[in-house]
Amino acid sequence: MIKRLSMTEDEAMHILGYSNKTGRYKFSDYAKWKEALDKRIQYRDQFRFNQYCKENNINKDDVSLYWDKSKDFSILVRPNTKTDIDLIEAVKDRIKEQPHKFKPFTPIQSKENNLLVIDIADAHFGKLSTSYETGEEYGIEVAKKRCYDGVHGIISRASKFDISKVMFVIGNDVLHYDNPKRTTTSGTPQDTDGMFYDMFNSALDTYINIINELRLTYEVDVVFNASNHDYMSGWMLARALSMYFHSADNVTIDDGISHRKYYKFGNNLIGTNHGDGAKMQDLPLLMANEVPDLWAATKYRFVYLHHIHHKQTHKFLSGKDFIGVTVEYLRSPSGSDSWHFRNGYVGAKKAIEGYIHNYEDGQIARITNYF
Repeated sequence: MIKRLSMTEDEAMHILGYSNKTGRYKFSDYAKWKEALDKRIQYRDQFRFNQYCKENNINKDDVSLYWDKSKDFSILVRPNTKTDIDLIEAVKDRIKEQPHKFKPFTPIQSKENNLLVIDIADAHFGKLSTSYETGEEYGIEVAKKRCYDGVHGIISRASKFDISKVMFVIGNDVLHYDNPKRTTTSGTPQDTDGMFYDMFNSALDTYINIINELRLTYEVDVVFNASNHDYMSGWMLARALSMYFHSADNVTIDDGISHRKYYKFGNNLIGTNHGDGAKMQDLPLLMANEVPDLWAATKYRFVYLHHIHHKQTHKFLSGKDFIGVTVEYLRSPSGSDSWHFRNGYVGAKKAIEGYIHNYEDGQIARITNYF
């Protein structure tokens, strides 16, 4: 059977090595006809590709991959680059051209007038945790040591900053239970370490020692947050601290029972509360409504919360592209007691946290002392 195939002169010369005037070629062998047909398709694709590159100012030698989509091409161009050896030599030459004279290093000057926030969240003096059940020991002595170690660690790390004042946040379940019956304020029984007076005296002595140490170097503003484990006894501890330091000229103590507290430092508005009352998403608007003058006078606003013993951070927008309030839950240094362990509330990092707020520029650093 005779098969025919049309080709241009260039196509015929490229495929067959000869041409004729008619441009039509006969093949008695099907295999040869099919081979010529395939070569013609390939030749025409190549011709169209060359034309496309020419019309679009593409160097065809730089094309590493293309897809034929009938009308046009999808082309991946990878320009020829130098070899690794060429690049190495070019780098060597460039290094030789450098004068190797460096300007003296000038350390960035630390910002002046900073507030250090130290917040011992949920210390739970009097909580009992035994390694026999939970895998860790926690009691009054461990609580005391972690408070001292955490505060010392934060002060040490903050020493590179120019700290002019300390905001020391107290309360927030500093005591594990609220009465001699060893229950929380609402009556929930607790596993306890020691008698109620041991718990109270140990926490009071610890906080007195910490404030005494801080006041030797800094002005100290103490802010108390009422909480659910020790609503009454925690407030009594704050009142005891107020009486103890009433004549100290560089210590102020806010022992008020109000659930939400606000503190202004330059352009910073810092809110604190235990975290068991108003809903987290309502706190920015509550801040704006409860202290509108402080809100208007500040640029950077934060709310530090406690209660849940682990880290959560939420940012709220007061307007497009303007961060209004950052609400943050703090970590706790306390261990997991029997109830928390049985219910799987374990694994959170144990720590005491601190924050550094610059008078003009807001929060500039955060310090975490892990245990």
